[in-house]
Amino acid sequence: MAKRDYKKEYKKFQSSEEQKKKRNARNRARRKLKLKKGDPRDASHVKGGKVVAKHKSKNRGSKSDQPGDKRARAKGHTKNRPKKK
Repeated sequence: MAKRDYKKEYKKFQSSEEQKKKRNARNRARRKLKLKKGDPRDASHVKGGKVVAKHKSKNRGSKSDQPGDKRARAKGHTKNRPKKK
């Protein structure tokens, strides 16, 4: 079995036009919010497509910002959970 060249794969992925555009959009959103490296705030995507600055501890693991957040955190979710006897 041939070994994977992770360095080559990573370089190829990061240099794709699609990834460059996505990275540019994330950086533009942070610049617009005046967020700097080491800032305790994150760019948070809220309903309606807006991007706001939110404290990291509140933004990560939020259950209210996006519908996907609730599904990802899955409080009370029963899928892939062993059944109780």
